[in-house]
Amino acid sequence: MGIFALEAGALLAALRGGEVSAAAVMAATLDRIAARNPAINAIVSLLDRDTLMAAAARADAVPVADRGALHGLPMAVKDLVATAGIRSTMGSPLYADHIPDRDDLLAARLRGAGAILIGKTNVPEFGLGSQSFNPVFGATRNPYDPTRTAGGSSGGAAAALAAGMLWLADGSDMMGSLRNPAGWNNAYSLRPSWGVVPAEPSGEMFLHALSTDGPMARCPADLALLLGVLAGPDPRMPHTRPLPPAPLAADVTGRRIGWLADWGGAWPMEDGILETCAAALESFAALGCTVEELAPPFSHDALWESWTVLRQFAVAGRLGAADDDPATRGALKPEAIWEIEAGRRLSAADIQSASLIRSDWYRCLAGLAERHDALALPTAQVWPFDIDTRWPDRVAGVAMDTYHRWMEVVIPVSLAGAPAVTVPAGFGAAGLPIGLQLFASRGGDMGLLQLAEAYHRATGWPQRRPPAFASAP
Repeated sequence: MGIFALEAGALLAALRGGEVSAAAVMAATLDRIAARNPAINAIVSLLDRDTLMAAAARADAVPVADRGALHGLPMAVKDLVATAGIRSTMGSPLYADHIPDRDDLLAARLRGAGAILIGKTNVPEFGLGSQSFNPVFGATRNPYDPTRTAGGSSGGAAAALAAGMLWLADGSDMMGSLRNPAGWNNAYSLRPSWGVVPAEPSGEMFLHALSTDGPMARCPADLALLLGVLAGPDPRMPHTRPLPPAPLAADVTGRRIGWLADWGGAWPMEDGILETCAAALESFAALGCTVEELAPPFSHDALWESWTVLRQFAVAGRLGAADDDPATRGALKPEAIWEIEAGRRLSAADIQSASLIRSDWYRCLAGLAERHDALALPTAQVWPFDIDTRWPDRVAGVAMDTYHRWMEVVIPVSLAGAPAVTVPAGFGAAGLPIGLQLFASRGGDMGLLQLAEAYHRATGWPQRRPPAFASAP
């Protein structure tokens, strides 16, 4: 069996056991990236081969007893994360030549576990939008159909996994940025409970609890492996929380899943998405789970109102300085300027009202969790769309009034800071993948991973590789 057929856990075991060297893994990885990346543009700012082969040789020289959980594994980090010595652009021309001199916390934890950072994975500018294109590197294409988008903002990460160029990838999720690309690339992801994976301890750290980092992989066991590296409180970061230990393999018989579908018709969906996700839920029923369709538990209009206010407030706080400076404002994409300007029109009463709605929804979700082990929704309302489409302005004949309204399906999770695991749901009539997001109340991460693991072992969806990349290079 070739190394690219191995799960990350198995490859790391082979590295520890001396069955394969870090140098051999690195050489094969770079060869594969050279062969496959030009067609999809998932990995950017790749370091030169000599530098990376030297890093792999140093990894091979480390005594086994001193090796971390990811020792010798090549990884590319999402280009919203600062990485020492590797260009870190956030997809913005403002940072096109930026090479940090220190790692963000996430990159430092990966390096501390022995991963070899080889470059970055592509993103939309500043991570805004579920389409990974930017003026620095261009667009990331979907390995299942390169004329379509890979999603975003962790689109480069998901496409690199689907094309077999990486074993593990990190991502971040504010408005579905781990879930949408995983679903569109036949991969798994976990948006952990807010606080399980600490954010970078810098700047303002109390007001904007919307986004979180998390793992992406081709199987739930690898999600758990990477989560173990990324998770854990940092004393500099408030509101962090430990991840309670639990075995990954578990009998899921009797677990209850509530299917929320299109929220009672509130969210338009393209043909085939609900049917594909409902069929995936039948696999959970075959595992002994109870699956029932639920009526909408909360006003979708209230959720959207709360979400847009809090998101605009957060984006205005993060990018406002760039908008103020005439020298940089022209480099911001229109969606960023729209968010900033809307955020600056908000009053304290607007923000308080949005937070009250959010609080009501959090309590509602806690009540639902008393009766259900997981709730289920699709990972997107549309199939992967044309690579030249900036964002879908209509879904099932319904006009979208913002650049992100077509991803409204992800906000119940984001607004609550809840954990959500993405599992591949299957393929539509055009051969494109979609995912199913299973979520729970805050703290339910391991229970979701157990459901995903049982599902994966029963279905093996990611074994269906993109046709263009089905064979080894």
